[in-house]
Amino acid sequence: MKTGRIKAIARKELIQIKRDPLSLALAFLMPVILLFIFGYAITVDVDRLKTIVYDRDMSSLSRQIVRGLGESGYFTIVGHVDGPGAIDGALEGGSARVAISIPEDLSKNVRTGRQAHIQVIVDGSDSNTATIALGYLNTALETAARRAGLFAAKPPIDVRLRVWYNPELRSRNFIAPGLIAIIMTIIAALLTSLTIAREWERGTMEQLISTPLKPPELIIGKLIPYFVIGIVDTIASIIIVVALFGVPLKGSLILLLFISSLFLFGALSLGILISILTKSQLAASQAAVISSYLPALLLSGFMFSISNMPAPLQAITYLIPARYFVSSLKGIFLKGSTAGMLFTEMGLLALFGLIVFTVAIKRFKKRVA
Repeated sequence: MKTGRIKAIARKELIQIKRDPLSLALAFLMPVILLFIFGYAITVDVDRLKTIVYDRDMSSLSRQIVRGLGESGYFTIVGHVDGPGAIDGALEGGSARVAISIPEDLSKNVRTGRQAHIQVIVDGSDSNTATIALGYLNTALETAARRAGLFAAKPPIDVRLRVWYNPELRSRNFIAPGLIAIIMTIIAALLTSLTIAREWERGTMEQLISTPLKPPELIIGKLIPYFVIGIVDTIASIIIVVALFGVPLKGSLILLLFISSLFLFGALSLGILISILTKSQLAASQAAVISSYLPALLLSGFMFSISNMPAPLQAITYLIPARYFVSSLKGIFLKGSTAGMLFTEMGLLALFGLIVFTVAIKRFKKRVA
């Protein structure tokens, strides 16, 4: 490949973007509009919250409380841990959303009429889920106390609630980071999907085919301007999310931009592939919305909790790159996740980009159909 040819194609595409007001509006106005529209709470129903238990009492009372939580339908006991360190790992890694810590003197304090304590830790990175979980926990624990015959004037169990990662339970802290994924998907889906198709419709593809230009050079040259636009939009979105919405960025900005680049490369490559396959701007835009934008909006965990979806849909979400990007964004913003914690997500995003880019090169043929 020759860099001169790639630069020429990139320059040509950049000029085309400047001449197209719609492309400019989609590239720079749409992110701001979406940030304002979706920057507020979206209410969803939650159930079957993954819950772990640290039971140091191991009494019939503690087992009855845990059993009552499981029977409520709102919590699924996924395991018992043997120390506070395991709670940290489970909540940080996402294998549990709620942790119940029962002290060793729970049943003794209840029998002697003294006030007992139970600690509840909730992952607050999804503020809507955490808020509902706290209400469910209060109800479930009160029900368990009634069943155990505990009707003292003073509540026999003092539940101490603590929310991690999003203590104020602000909905925008949960919604705003995921918006970056939706914004970048729009840039890729509605802009790059038109590039190759536009060349065919305008009759300029024949001129490109007659040149020594190779398929990888053409595709890379087409990708570069939109990649730059995507990075600019990402930086602008981060500034708005942090400065305007007050969402804390606890993790590394460098890591955030790196993961954004991986996702952007795959999303842009998918848009180019769609454009190559359709050869029609109308068909390309429709296919892009169906294959990338809608899945990212509905199946990535941005709006709806994946754990509450039917099992077949949960299986499909593993094929959606935005799922891993949204998870990474929330982890970096709210939990301060490191590269080691997000190694799997980064690997899958890189693999997706390489596969789609390779398929796009293979599918592009330098001949007139």
